Amino acid sequence: MEKKVRSKEELLAQKDQILEAISSEHRKSKKTELLTKKEKRVLGIGKDEGKATVRYARISSRKVKIVLDLIKNKGIDEAYGIVKHTPKAASELLFKLLKSAESNAVNNNSLNRDELVVVDAFANQGPTLKRIMPRAQGRANRIRKRTSHVTLVLKERK
Repeated sequence: MEKKVRSKEELLAQKDQILEAISSEHRKSKKTELLTKKEKRVLGIGKDEGKATVRYARISSRKVKIVLDLIKNKGIDEAYGIVKHTPKAASELLFKLLKSAESNAVNNNSLNRDELVVVDAFANQGPTLKRIMPRAQGRANRIRKRTSHVTLVLKERK
């Protein structure tokens, strides 16, 4: 079951229908229609935001979510201040991610830096590295080294 590749002219002719299908939910699966990277670029989807993702970060997603909740729905300068002065392990990682998302928004999508707001920020659990710690009497304990995938989305204030 292969997906049909649509041409640029075809996409532009059906632009309104495709955008309506993406914004509405499907009845059965509640998932939106999936578009390829080329189709998104032709339709201009994602041009109003700056997005950055770090995958396989060696920190638990629970620890990252604590700091992410602090910066959600904040302006870019306020988010930088919060991240810089929060004494958590995830702060350094999020500072770099915030910087990357800002650069993507300003350089790739020509958005105004002063109007940027952290619209969406989430951390998902990545694969867990399993290690063993030797214990007394020949036993062993399992050590779980958790990883996470962190995503940050910036948009212009409305």
